[in-house]
Amino acid sequence: MGAKKVGVFGCGMIAELGHLPALKHVAGIQLQAVYDVSWNRALAMQNKFQISHAYPTEKACWESDIDAVIICTPAPFHLANVVQAAKYGKHVLCEKPLAMNEADILRMMATMEDAGLMLFTGFTYRFSGSAREIHRLVRSGAVGEVRALRLTYLWNLHGKWNWNEKGERIASPLRVGRMLEGGPMVDCGVHQIDLARWWLGSEVKWQRGIGVWVEDYQAPDHLYLHMGHACGAHTTVEVSFSYNATSREPRTHFQYELIGTDGVIRYNREEHSFELRNSHGTQWLAWHPEKNFAGMHGEFAHALATGEPRDMPTAKDGLIATRIARLATEEAMRDREATSKAHPSMLVRAADAVGLDIASPLDLDEPNEDPAPILSTDMERTKK
Repeated sequence: MGAKKVGVFGCGMIAELGHLPALKHVAGIQLQAVYDVSWNRALAMQNKFQISHAYPTEKACWESDIDAVIICTPAPFHLANVVQAAKYGKHVLCEKPLAMNEADILRMMATMEDAGLMLFTGFTYRFSGSAREIHRLVRSGAVGEVRALRLTYLWNLHGKWNWNEKGERIASPLRVGRMLEGGPMVDCGVHQIDLARWWLGSEVKWQRGIGVWVEDYQAPDHLYLHMGHACGAHTTVEVSFSYNATSREPRTHFQYELIGTDGVIRYNREEHSFELRNSHGTQWLAWHPEKNFAGMHGEFAHALATGEPRDMPTAKDGLIATRIARLATEEAMRDREATSKAHPSMLVRAADAVGLDIASPLDLDEPNEDPAPILSTDMERTKK
């Protein structure tokens, strides 16, 4: 059976740095086409990665002979993209979060199911060699029964500020876009939520979200999530977009800890460390980066060839993770303490200086019928 022809829809950061380079080296997949709202951007990616076709319009891309599409546009556009993919008979691997709200995700799932097509979620963390080893270790009982997981991702989202064509400092469009989509738990924390469910093989029965506002968007830019699983284990997820966001020399903190009745599994990205400590001693394990696009696309190729999802994160996985992340964000906003008037954030002070309104409503309940106003086309190009 020949390789499946795949197109990439949206040529922003996540496509350029993650999907496109990986797809060039995956058996069973032929990277056939790219499309972006910016024709020049699509051409640039076609040239950089030696791709057969770059299409100037959405319609031309959908009407091409690709078998599947990888959707890398911002979340507010995912619903429309998936509906079109179903119309043209294309299987879909969609970047997370699947959509802006649960109603849209359910519509995406129903549309693809009615068309007899597969819809997967881009949880690439599952395919890291270290994440897969954790999955094996948990199931082998290497640390006994896992009772607690501590999953942490603190970073600056590439900083708080950008400069416009006039040389003026402005709030980073990337940052603004991701905060308006729901903030760090919706954008990044869904990976950790998915890992906890996958590692434990146990669903989340209850949860609680608590937010911290370093900046003054409606959604919190630093969030804590506590989940209780059906198996009795507990998971805490801590994610941040404001960690070192204004530091001249920023650093990140990314760590997994799984605590069991007979030891601990610990992974730290910055230290390049991965270890198992139990009653038998200490094992230093092979460390891998937290993402593995090539591994995910290899599994995607298998699913396209056989129709069997195997380890591919399904649309249901994406739905569950997004539901938990958005509910945690809603809980945090509902219980938010009054913002200090005496000590406003740097973002508020900067906005006041130029008369900008930086707080926009975050609609977590109603389906987004017209996503275009949420993010401009310029932001679409810079989002991922």
